[in-house]
Amino acid sequence: MKTINLSEQNTVMNRYLAEIRDEKYQQNRLLFRNNIERIGMCMAYEISRQLTYETINVTTPLGEAAVSVPTDPMILATVLRAGLPFHQGFLNVFDHAENAFISAFRMYKNREHTEVGVHTEYIAAPSVEGKTLLIVDPMLATGGSMAAAYEAFLKTGTPRSVHIACVIGTEEGIDVVRQAVGEADVTLWCAAIDPEMNEHKYIVPGFGDCGDLCYGEKL
Repeated sequence: MKTINLSEQNTVMNRYLAEIRDEKYQQNRLLFRNNIERIGMCMAYEISRQLTYETINVTTPLGEAAVSVPTDPMILATVLRAGLPFHQGFLNVFDHAENAFISAFRMYKNREHTEVGVHTEYIAAPSVEGKTLLIVDPMLATGGSMAAAYEAFLKTGTPRSVHIACVIGTEEGIDVVRQAVGEADVTLWCAAIDPEMNEHKYIVPGFGDCGDLCYGEKL
């Protein structure tokens, strides 16, 4: 698995990342969601460089133009609920993609909330057979949700290639995903990689719970 840390590049996406980390900025959910979406759009543009292209002729009012366009059939998949604004950012760019959704949420295994498991319930996905599968989820903390989503989507077929995208990942989570994908053709894209998690398995420094910041606290 190839891992790309986009924070190592100087792009405007780092501005959006700085804002969503800011606890004062986070008080406005609309602005927070918009920046998650914009990060998704920036990452989609970067991933588009890796797709397959062919030249087509387009008739304009004044003649014909040769244009190079992507040809990969794509499945754009996300993890509910935190992944929704991130998914929308990608969909704004890859508007011809089919879409897939899965619910995956963390379940603490002890009272201290230091041991985490992942539970999946709902999946809606077309076949990924022979297609480019793009799985997007803002937070790659333990890696359990992403690994579970990857394994679930592969039950619908064998993709041609796989791209996994997150806003912030951890080395521990990346290792879990690497083990899950094995020798498959997978590229992991991170807007940033943070050094650690706290005792409750939240990314540090991170920016908190993405789902809560986007939509409000859950029970």
